[in-house]
Amino acid sequence: MHSNCSIAKLAYPMFALLLFSCFLVLGPASAQGLQSADLSRLRNVGAVAFSPDGQRIAYTVVLRDRPGRPYSQIWLLDVATGKSARLGSEKDRASGPLWSPDGKLLAYFGGEEDQSGLWVAHSDGSSAVFLTKVSGSNSPLPGQGANLVWSPDSKRLAFVSSTPGPETADATGDPVVITRYLYKPTAGEGMTRFNDNRRLHLFVVEVASRQVRQLTDGSTDEHSIDWSPDGSELLFVSNREPNSDEFFNYDVFALNLSSGAIRRITATESSEYAPRWSPDGKQIVYSATRRGLTDRETTMEDTHVWLTNADGSGRREIGAPFDNRQGHPQWSPDGKYVFFTLQEHGSVRLVRLDVSTGASEYVVTAPGSVGSWSTGPAGAVAYSFSTPRDLGELYLRSAGGEPRKLTDLNSEILAGKQLGDVEAFTFVSNDNKFEIEAFLTKPVGMTATSRHALIVSIHGGPHGQNGPAFSFKNQVYAAHGWAVLNVNFRGSTGYGQKFADAVFGDQNGYEAQDVLYGVSAAVRRYLWIDRERMGIEGGSYGGQLTEWLITQTSEFKAAIPLAGIVNLISYNYMTYYNQYEEMEFGQFLHQGNLMDLAWERSALKHVAAVHTPTMIVHGENDNDVPIAEAEQFFIALKDVGVETVFLRYPREGHGLAETKHNIDLIDRSIAWYEKHFPKPGAEGVTNVQP
Repeated sequence: MHSNCSIAKLAYPMFALLLFSCFLVLGPASAQGLQSADLSRLRNVGAVAFSPDGQRIAYTVVLRDRPGRPYSQIWLLDVATGKSARLGSEKDRASGPLWSPDGKLLAYFGGEEDQSGLWVAHSDGSSAVFLTKVSGSNSPLPGQGANLVWSPDSKRLAFVSSTPGPETADATGDPVVITRYLYKPTAGEGMTRFNDNRRLHLFVVEVASRQVRQLTDGSTDEHSIDWSPDGSELLFVSNREPNSDEFFNYDVFALNLSSGAIRRITATESSEYAPRWSPDGKQIVYSATRRGLTDRETTMEDTHVWLTNADGSGRREIGAPFDNRQGHPQWSPDGKYVFFTLQEHGSVRLVRLDVSTGASEYVVTAPGSVGSWSTGPAGAVAYSFSTPRDLGELYLRSAGGEPRKLTDLNSEILAGKQLGDVEAFTFVSNDNKFEIEAFLTKPVGMTATSRHALIVSIHGGPHGQNGPAFSFKNQVYAAHGWAVLNVNFRGSTGYGQKFADAVFGDQNGYEAQDVLYGVSAAVRRYLWIDRERMGIEGGSYGGQLTEWLITQTSEFKAAIPLAGIVNLISYNYMTYYNQYEEMEFGQFLHQGNLMDLAWERSALKHVAAVHTPTMIVHGENDNDVPIAEAEQFFIALKDVGVETVFLRYPREGHGLAETKHNIDLIDRSIAWYEKHFPKPGAEGVTNVQP
């Protein structure tokens, strides 16, 4: 269910333990560590684009200093001098920088209101010109690749934009008339409750004349585009199933720009994503799965990198040597190599694979997370990278050289701040089948005798991962004198396909035990953890596990589930993505006895066993896990007599996007734990678990 996350769809479960000696250091630690309000000042590098000549790098900086959601601006860095300059003014918003093949122009999305859409500027950022409006859709369209691409002659831009679909009028009338199976919008949108029913299509604009031509139409979506090196075709992906709302299956197609004819390149029961032509136009690289059932929100199967000839023949999985989830691939400028990210033991690496020999090497191996990246001449790679001690910054690695950090966006705010160290450890699962990895963020201000609370933070997915990359909330908790435990339970990515599959048919089962065994391992190895001061939280699937675990144990003094499922049956018929339960259990809920199993594995059925004070958190317009899940649990906990508070955040979807909402939740979370943890110096052990 919940991918990718990004609050990305995960929250941070934490066990909190705090004794009097810890309180002695809380004041100084808090002053020296990160506070919730610091979030509005933090920045990070988003998209990265190398100029064809390698002399400049265009990159976006994500900011959180205005009301509402984070926004981005484009900056241009001169590689020789290391100096950067912003494109546009301080108040401008811009994203998606893309260099023309001749390096003379930079296309991007930006502007406001009537001037919002596609722009183009000179290579130094000057003389920006508005080309055309671009509109999107809130329809669930997962795994999109490039939606803007230059023609090889640098004279035209192909882009993806939306037009009304056949249901749009009825679905926006009074009354709203629903005819589509997929009538709810995507998880991350959060501003509306209904699919706008618009369809994405392909367009081309002439840069000189600004004339726009629509290339495709109809009731299907086309996106993830690339222009053939000879200029004759556009690659795209589309779900052309007759019941596309109910069966998610992307395939790769090519549109002939002269005739308008469309040819099909792949025809599989699985899904293909983000195709890219090789520089010589003879091959196409893309991401894909093998299995016939792939959900539109998340997938149990790891995506791998595939290669096919331009006519669709010779299809082969070149990413097969790596038994881990792989990101969308890109070619090197010379066509010899394919680059892609690889999730591995909590980190996101960058890999380079030789297409002719199959030989591979790691380009980025440091603990942390690679975000966007771009290849330049002579084997150079520019990329964003989040370390355990900072959000994503811009790095440059020349062929055979060491990575060089080019930006330091948060130097001022992080100067003098103490951060909690992140330490990995492993333990054996309770059924002796797996070695489970966990990451512990240590408190700031520890002494030889201090004792500290523990907050258990559970990631979403379930097919996601936690790792050593910077976590703001974890670091705020660390500054408060609390440790944070992240357990990559079975079902997580980054540990091979067998491990990701291990949650199949067993939600709220052994993976929940993995979390509890992780707590047990932590308190036995780190004797400074106070077992009497432990809290638990998580977002999305982490919210589901939080709600489930407080029906199974009372060892946590307080819980904060965010966007969790408490009723697998009601959720199945309210969510926007319909194949999730089918994919996770192997059949529809109404088949066999799965309805009975789903109810048995629902926290709501076992609510009478809950004794843990619970603060429920949900986005008002969450269409991934509808807010009715939280509403059910809130009333049920009230009926049982459990102390509970229900936080409903307006304008939010699956997880919290607005900066002020995230700051507010951190402050409320700290207050909730402090209210329910035993007072400093309290004697007498009541918690004999874990």
